[in-house]
Amino acid sequence: MPTFTPPWFLQNGLAMTLYTALVANQTWPQSIDVLPVAYQDQIFVGHGNVPIFGRWAVPKQPRGTIVATYGITGSLDDQWQLEILGRKAYQRGYGLVMFDWRAHGKTAELSPTLTSDGIYEGEDYIALAAQAKALGCAPPFWFVGYSLSGQLALWGAKAAMNLPPDSGLLPDDIGGVVVVCPSLDSNRSLRYLTSDPLGKYLERSIAQELKRLAQRLHRFHPEHFDPAAIARANSIWAFDHELVIERLGFASVEAYYDASSPLPFMAELTTPTLVLYAADDPMFSPEIIPDLQKIGAANPNLDLVLTDHGGHVGYYSSSAGQRQAGDRDPWWAWNRALDWIDRQLV
Repeated sequence: MPTFTPPWFLQNGLAMTLYTALVANQTWPQSIDVLPVAYQDQIFVGHGNVPIFGRWAVPKQPRGTIVATYGITGSLDDQWQLEILGRKAYQRGYGLVMFDWRAHGKTAELSPTLTSDGIYEGEDYIALAAQAKALGCAPPFWFVGYSLSGQLALWGAKAAMNLPPDSGLLPDDIGGVVVVCPSLDSNRSLRYLTSDPLGKYLERSIAQELKRLAQRLHRFHPEHFDPAAIARANSIWAFDHELVIERLGFASVEAYYDASSPLPFMAELTTPTLVLYAADDPMFSPEIIPDLQKIGAANPNLDLVLTDHGGHVGYYSSSAGQRQAGDRDPWWAWNRALDWIDRQLV
């Protein structure tokens, strides 16, 4: 796999993360020469009969289908990283199923069901793949996620190991999983984030978005949410404490994070999985990296690509890096993800 080479001014993980979030999010349309995809809207049914809003598209002579969603906040209407992935994948001949995961986007309008950080979202990936197959999307299906949705997709990898007989899917229908900068250990990473002066800024920004998410849910489903609890949800931990854990049956946020973090089960994954992970990611504790390396070395089904640079879902490549990798654009991670899927098909 080609080495990731960032521009000289983005060799710091925080700089890469902020540049991607604040600059590249505005300039990305000029960085690629791939046309938008003509999607069809669809209301799928996730695990536990939760309605999930999604969009799907099938190219001519499809090679398979990518099922993907985005990170901790946002919607299909504003997730430009997902838009880049979708355009590039469709150009290579892959069908697409993009969805608003639980409590997000149009799915939040359809249901008051809150997030579970993968515990049920992994089953949602399976359910959406089965329904997409019935719609005419071609297997094999590839589950893709980044940041928190990387955690969800890893739960999808776990769920794919034991498909129910009535799932509508065959074992060979699941091709594999690709995750970019996934959340792997929530307890360690949140402690790290809130103890770092710059990390506190990132945490507060995410917490504000989560509060807005909760307020939006309350507008659509006022009988399901306590405004006082929403008012107290002023941090990531408080959001989960006030709104999430009781509904899922956990006694504490720490217990919930332990149960939903994928790192403990990754050593047992048999679903082919690519993990792209940056050592300088400012969102996650560096203590996780030795554990991840140990798991990657021991599990032949897990392809771990640990890079020195990349930030949090940044991976914005320099001109020299693009030439070295043979890329036509700076989106190193998505190019490597699709190259890896291509190789699995061979």
